[in-house]
Amino acid sequence: MPRVFVTRPIPDAGLKLLHEAFGGDVVVSQDDRPISREALLEGVRGVHGVLSILTDAMDEEVFEAAGPQLKVVANYAVGYNNVDIAAATRRGIVVTNTPGVLTETTADMTWALMMAAARRVTESERYLRAGEWKSWGPQLFLGVDIHGQTLGLFGMGRIGQAMARRARGFDMRVIYHDAVRLPADRENELNAALVEKQTLLAESDFISIHCPLLPETTHAFGAAEFARMKPTAVLVNTARGPIVDEAALAEALSSRRIFAAGLDVYEREPEIHPALLACPNAVLVPHLGSATRTTRARMAEMAAANLIAALSGRDVPNCVNPEVLEIFPKGS
Repeated sequence: MPRVFVTRPIPDAGLKLLHEAFGGDVVVSQDDRPISREALLEGVRGVHGVLSILTDAMDEEVFEAAGPQLKVVANYAVGYNNVDIAAATRRGIVVTNTPGVLTETTADMTWALMMAAARRVTESERYLRAGEWKSWGPQLFLGVDIHGQTLGLFGMGRIGQAMARRARGFDMRVIYHDAVRLPADRENELNAALVEKQTLLAESDFISIHCPLLPETTHAFGAAEFARMKPTAVLVNTARGPIVDEAALAEALSSRRIFAAGLDVYEREPEIHPALLACPNAVLVPHLGSATRTTRARMAEMAAANLIAALSGRDVPNCVNPEVLEIFPKGS
């Protein structure tokens, strides 16, 4: 019977599938926080499959500790930059993710951050809770409008497109920048226009980041980009933290070079740049993009199903390194 290690407690819906498939050969780390490196290396020893969390660095050292029988790493996330894909592929290890299932939920959170930053929701709430609100005032916490403005999407995958759909309800102009252009009929449906990055920076009232984390997108938003944005612009990031240079963003916010930002992800989670924490015009939440009961349960089910399929010799859904299937064919 294959042995499986789950690096952190996940919703019961996923654990139920694993226990039904592998019985008592499923070990779950019971510490509901990122697993230590030592515990991870010990936990993977001798297992055939690992269900990992995006905070787990799944690299050559981990694969070596697991041994040659390791066949699959099922990542409980859409992103998989925590997994060394090249090393996994060399060893014939299938890597899977959980795409699609969290698209709409993450877009909801992105929109919430955008609105909260634009209308200074968290800043004004702190003011109220501190007992400082004495009366209504004509210039009290003035924000910026969302309706009728220009939304710039940096990345036009599933979540970017979900944002474009939401923008229609606010009568927004939508522009986007992506390495791959959408088909013309899809652009028409979303009422979205492809533009160069410099145009996106200059014309957007709101910029929402939805690209993957790659070497070429690391610090794609830094001091030079903020200098080209409108002083009334709002930046939102629910993609990956290192896409934004936090020190440069903190400077742009504190100097009022841009109006506000809403962030769900950070460069060195859970660490956040101290200067960013000091910015009252930054709305900061702790990586909650997919955090609804329904979505997190569906993610657990998908990750478990991916792992079960790989260890059962069935077609592997959501494989991010399909070339490995030639090394590890179905039924092997």
